[in-house]
Amino acid sequence: MRDVRLTEFARENRKAMSEPETRIWLQLRAERFQGVKFRRQKVIGSYIADFAANEPKIVVEIDGYTHDADDARDAIRTRFLESEGYRVVRYTNVDVMQNLEGVLIHLASVIGEMQPPLPTLSPEGERAK
Repeated sequence: MRDVRLTEFARENRKAMSEPETRIWLQLRAERFQGVKFRRQKVIGSYIADFAANEPKIVVEIDGYTHDADDARDAIRTRFLESEGYRVVRYTNVDVMQNLEGVLIHLASVIGEMQPPLPTLSPEGERAK
């Protein structure tokens, strides 16, 4: 059962995104990025992920200045999310604000690594004789 307080907090976070979160959200929303459906402020267990997709299972975290002191908490959070099958990638506010294109290139490569390869056809074509 989902924690009602956590869901409400996530809803409030969606209304008050930081500038870096807003900038990356404009690139990720509406399946614009690599055809992946991202959700913002997604509740996963007892955590709220900044951005998450179910296919592939990926969490994108945008870390502000407060995260510098929270390395231990971030490690616990990351372990939990990974135990749920998610791959966690983190970018700093500075990365997003000063190098959004680089962030998106990196994220695209991570997503590319996660997607299954396309099937290869036999040399005879689709149907073997």
